[in-house]
Amino acid sequence: MNLLFAADLVNPNANISVILPELVVAVAGVIVMLYDSFVPRQRLVTGAISLIGLAVSAVLLASMWSGDANATGWGGMIAHDSLRLSFSFVFLFVTAITILVSTVWVERENVPVGEYHALLMFATFGMMLMAAGNDLVVIFLGLETLSISTYVMAGLRRGDLKSNESSIKYFVLGSFASAFLLYGMALVYGATGTTNIPQIASNIANPNFPALLLVGGAMMIVGFGFKAAVVPFHVWTPDVYEGAPTPVTGFMAAGPKAAAFASFVRVFVLGFPLVAGSQAAGYLHESWLTALSVMAILSMTLGNVAAILQNNVKRMLAYSSIAHAGYALVGFVGAGAATTATQRDEAIAAVAFYMLTYAVTNLGAFAIVTLLSQKNDRRADFDDYNGIGFKAPALSFTLSLFMLSLLGLPLTAGFMGKVLVFRPALEAGDWLLTFVVVGAVVNTAISAYYYLRLVVVMFFRERTTDWVEPKMPAGLAAALLITVIGVFYFGIFSDQVIERFSRPITEARIK
Repeated sequence: MNLLFAADLVNPNANISVILPELVVAVAGVIVMLYDSFVPRQRLVTGAISLIGLAVSAVLLASMWSGDANATGWGGMIAHDSLRLSFSFVFLFVTAITILVSTVWVERENVPVGEYHALLMFATFGMMLMAAGNDLVVIFLGLETLSISTYVMAGLRRGDLKSNESSIKYFVLGSFASAFLLYGMALVYGATGTTNIPQIASNIANPNFPALLLVGGAMMIVGFGFKAAVVPFHVWTPDVYEGAPTPVTGFMAAGPKAAAFASFVRVFVLGFPLVAGSQAAGYLHESWLTALSVMAILSMTLGNVAAILQNNVKRMLAYSSIAHAGYALVGFVGAGAATTATQRDEAIAAVAFYMLTYAVTNLGAFAIVTLLSQKNDRRADFDDYNGIGFKAPALSFTLSLFMLSLLGLPLTAGFMGKVLVFRPALEAGDWLLTFVVVGAVVNTAISAYYYLRLVVVMFFRERTTDWVEPKMPAGLAAALLITVIGVFYFGIFSDQVIERFSRPITEARIK
C-alpha cells in the first residue's frame, strides 16, 4: 500500500536557484527580526541589513535575466520570464526608497523600527512571489504574505486613532477581497482541472464547466481590483492612505499596486487568452476585456474628479493613485487585445515600465510630504503648504517636478509611461479601446487642476503663520536625489530600460 502511494508522488523539482532572489529578501527579513529581538531600536543596522538584502536580490535578478532562459523548478509553479523580472526590480526599488524615506519618520514617531523593516522585507517577498507565481496557489500565497504585512504597517502608529482605523478598515475589506479571489481561483480550478496558469490557458478551449470559468474570472477581477485600487473596488483607498503613516502610504501606492498588476496581467493575459474556435474562451476573453475597459474609464474619471475636491494632500494623492491605476489598465487591455506574442510582450513591458515611473514619481512626492507633515501627519493639508515655495526652494521645486511628472509633462518619467501604455490600446484598432485612450487623454487634462494647485499654493499664496524648513536626514536626501534623477532619466533616456523590459530572457544578454 505504501508503495502504491509513493508511485503517485510527483517530483517537485525543488530548484532553489530559481527562487533565490525571493529567498534572499525573506532571509534578510528574518535576520532583521531576530536582530531586533536581541538589540532593539537599531534603525541604522536594521536598515542597512534590509538594503543589503535588496541589493543582493537585485544582483541575482540581473544574473537570472542574462543567464539560463530555460531554468525550471517547483513543478512549473514559478515563472522565469521578463514579466517576473521586470516587476521584481520595481518592487526592490520601491522598498529601498521607502527605507530611505522612512529615516525621518521612524526617529520622529518613535516606532518599533526593527519590526517595520522586517515587515517591509516580508511584504517585498510577497510581492516578488506574486510576480513569480506561475500557479494560482503561489500567487495567493504571495498576496496573503503581502497583505498581512501591509495590514500591520498601516496601523504601526499605535497611538494614532486614524492609523488604527485605517489598519482595521484595510484588514476587513482586504480579507473580504481575498475571499473573492480565492473563491474565483477555486471555480477556475473546477472548470479547468488545474491551477497552473499555462495549463489553464491550454484547457480553457474545452473547459469542464464553462459557467464556472466565467464566474471564477469575474470573482478574480474583484480580488485583484481591490489590491490594484480600481473603481468600483477603491472605497478603502482614501481613508487607508490618509490614516496610514506617510512612508507606508507611499509604499502601498507603489508596491502592492504593482504586484497586483503583475499577477492580474499574468492570470488574465497569459492564462485567459483568445483561443480560435472556442466559444467559451472567446466569450471569457471578450468579457474581461470589456469589463476592464469600463473599469479603466471609471477609475480615471472618478479618481481625477474626486482628487479635485480634496484639501488633504495625502487624500489627493490617494485619489490620484486610483486614476493612475486606470491609466495602467489601459496598457493592460492593450496587452489583452494584442494579436501577436510580440505585441503582447511589449504591452506587458509597457505596464511594468509605467508602474516603475509611477513608483519613482510617487515615492519622491511622498518623501517630501513625510518631511513636511510633522508628527502624526498633522501638517498634510494644502493650507500647510501656503507660501513655502521661496522659503524652501529646493523642496518646493522638487515637489513641483513630481507633480508635473504625475501630470505627464514631456521630458518627465510620467510622460513616457503614459505614452507607452496608451499606444498598445490605440494600435489594437478596437473602437472601445480607442474610446478608452481618448478618455485617458481627457482625464490627463483634468488632472492638471489638482497637480498644479499644489504648485500654485506653494509659490503664489501667502503664509499667515511662521514656518521653519525642517532638517533633512541623509537617507531622505538620498531618496530625493535618486527619484529626481529617475524622473529625468526615465523621461529622456528610457530606451534601454524599455527595451530590456520587453525582450525575452533569451535575448536579454548583458553586453
